[in-house]
Amino acid sequence: MRNIIPYSKASKSLSKREKVGQFFMPAAFINDTEEEISALENLIKEQGIGGLCFFHSRASAATNFEGKKKIIYNTDSLNTLKKLIKRYQKAAKHTLLISIDAEWGLAMRIENTPQYPYAICLGAMTSNLDLVEAVGKNIALDCKDAGIHWNLAPVVDINNNPNNPVIGYRSFGEDKKNVTQKALAFIKGTQEAGILTSIKHFPGHGDTATDSHLDLPLIDKTKEALWENELYPFRKAIASGVDSVMVGHLSVPALANGSTISSSISKDIIKGVLRKEMGFNGVVISDALNMHAVSKNYPIKGELEGLAFDAGNDILCFAENTKEGIETILKNADAKAIEESFKRIWLLKEKAINQSNDKEGKRISLSSLNSLIAEKSITQLQNNTKDFDKNSFAGISINFSKDTTFFNNIQKERKFDFYSLTNYSISEIKEKIKGVKNILISIEAPKVKPQNKFDIPEKYWDFITELLLTKSTILYLFGNPYILNHLNYKKAQSVIISYQNFEEFKIVAAHHFLGKVEAKGKLPVSIK
Repeated sequence: MRNIIPYSKASKSLSKREKVGQFFMPAAFINDTEEEISALENLIKEQGIGGLCFFHSRASAATNFEGKKKIIYNTDSLNTLKKLIKRYQKAAKHTLLISIDAEWGLAMRIENTPQYPYAICLGAMTSNLDLVEAVGKNIALDCKDAGIHWNLAPVVDINNNPNNPVIGYRSFGEDKKNVTQKALAFIKGTQEAGILTSIKHFPGHGDTATDSHLDLPLIDKTKEALWENELYPFRKAIASGVDSVMVGHLSVPALANGSTISSSISKDIIKGVLRKEMGFNGVVISDALNMHAVSKNYPIKGELEGLAFDAGNDILCFAENTKEGIETILKNADAKAIEESFKRIWLLKEKAINQSNDKEGKRISLSSLNSLIAEKSITQLQNNTKDFDKNSFAGISINFSKDTTFFNNIQKERKFDFYSLTNYSISEIKEKIKGVKNILISIEAPKVKPQNKFDIPEKYWDFITELLLTKSTILYLFGNPYILNHLNYKKAQSVIISYQNFEEFKIVAAHHFLGKVEAKGKLPVSIK
């Protein structure tokens, strides 16, 4: 691991242009071509940028907002990432600060890496902050092994809008105290392993039905309401000491003196609310500046980067116009503002490098951790099984894979038939269960995001509805609980939510059905 010179020396030895270069954190992609890799190496050398934020590919969701580009998967992506980090570090005069979004592990960006439970699953645990700490620590150690200093997590948005297309399962829930407790535990675990964190997306992306990757969301609430709810986790985390705050692309007029300008380029929100009113003195990083909420409004290269810095951002994440941005800041910003941001960034880099060199830590095995969380998070939304005979029933799997872990584990102690929509048509299953009164249903959606009703075909929804209305049913959901908003789930005898489709969660769910596990979780969001 490379060392870094102390700020006292860096402040004197770096030129003004070199200091401004430290503000820029362009995107790096693990599936880039050699030509694209070389271009980024040249950018590092020529512009003296301060860091990189890694993404999967130029076709991934973080850049391919409309989803029209084909994503190519790289089975050796982790090794590719490690090699690229070393290569880019070699190109840099000063150590690069390497970041990534790893909210539920490196798997958020890199295939074939450990995936941990989503925040909404952790939010379902009624206590067990030690397990949340363990998740933060494990993810941090995975980051450290890869050469990453900074996990741009956790999300502290309060998800109080069930139609939120971009936060949802990434939030710990809709209760501000639960969100705060879980976020602080995640941060504590991350810091124990010597990795930086960033709370996001200030001033709160939870109560919106607009995806800021595509357009600018409007949050039309009073300042008093925002202060007591959306800003609560940010206030508490800042008071406890956090490395950085990421500012989202949100229109919040009550915090911007009535202006509808994006929070990411609002002086009122960053320098006013965040710095002055909330007393945050650490590093402020912008959300990705390529996002259409802001980028489509500023076609002149360097203009958006200049506005983002002028508003109070220290680090400009996913800056697409680095050279022009540096020129704009050099032309318009005063020396004091440049030095203040440079100092904050350099001290953060010092902390990151020293922690990476010094701190060690042991991780809990992924399977053990997932099993523990599965047991503590499984949630019984309804419990009325008096009309369901657990010795005479059929199982139906509404899924999109051939995995049968849930039913296989129940079959070890109960004799029953089960049918999967991956093996049988709906009409065939209807014929098979014609004389069966009790039906055990498992649902596993093909995706966790709510768009297009989780990509579950309409005929599947109709089939589930028919089962709920005509049979005595117990329903197990493996995934996002907001799926229940599309069902008349109260017609079921029992509804149990197991928030992940991991093997460990399906085993725990099977044990719950068999009466071996008690459902101790609490639904962290409201269902209509």
